[in-house]
Amino acid sequence: MSFELVEPQSLEEALSFLDGEDPAIRPFGGGTALMLMIKAQMYKPQLLVSLRHLGARFSTLAFDSASNTFRIGAMVRFSTLERSPEIGRLLPVIPTAMKTLANVRVRNVATVGGSLAHADPHLDLPPIWMALDAKVTVVNRSGERTMPVADIFAGYYETTLANDDLIAELQVPVRPGWRSRYVKVTTRAAHDWPALGLAMSAEFDGRHVRDLRIVLSAAIDRPQRLAAAEAVLRANEVDDAALRRAGEAAVAEVEIESDSRGASDYKRHLLQVHLGRALAAMAAE
Repeated sequence: MSFELVEPQSLEEALSFLDGEDPAIRPFGGGTALMLMIKAQMYKPQLLVSLRHLGARFSTLAFDSASNTFRIGAMVRFSTLERSPEIGRLLPVIPTAMKTLANVRVRNVATVGGSLAHADPHLDLPPIWMALDAKVTVVNRSGERTMPVADIFAGYYETTLANDDLIAELQVPVRPGWRSRYVKVTTRAAHDWPALGLAMSAEFDGRHVRDLRIVLSAAIDRPQRLAAAEAVLRANEVDDAALRRAGEAAVAEVEIESDSRGASDYKRHLLQVHLGRALAAMAAE
């Protein structure tokens, strides 16, 4: 198999190579997933457009204290997030999740934008960004648009992005007083693809939930907020009865299918158990 790789030196040059009508032309970030797809002959590109030299916006990692928001460029590597003192201090759920995210070789190469554009529902970071209420900025030759991270995902390995769209950056709000947690449930090694992922972010008043966001991943075809479970818990005290009702609401609002990592009934049980455990632990912090 042969294909061409170009390394544009500006955003404008990169966009000039992309073609909204030609899926054989693909942007190239870290390439951790793309290379596996090419080797397996699942994807046969004609042209790969490297995004390594597109300027500061794509590689920035900066906290804006005026808006309490992190700006994270699409080409920021996972290892950079993992080692950032500011990320560790203000968004500690990120470096904690990195401990079981693939392996150090992948984290040294994989990029923030690439993991979103790939839209694999088993990935760890997308549900966390959704729980943190992050937004993403997408650019093309016509301009740019900003939207919630959730709006990227259309299905299993499917996105709303056009072939000539590029993810430029994430904007992640830092919400003082909120606590966040990611639960990765694997049936094999700790760093393997999860059978179920749960990302949660909540604001408490004692053991009462003021507000919260719960996002399920891996067990369904795309990361999804559990709005019914949130409604059960919002403005209520975290106790056994509330957690039981929340777990029942969670399994009722999603369609969980069986796969190599577990039967649907098993995953529904995992969802109820780990949702209750995680929220109880967060309330007790």
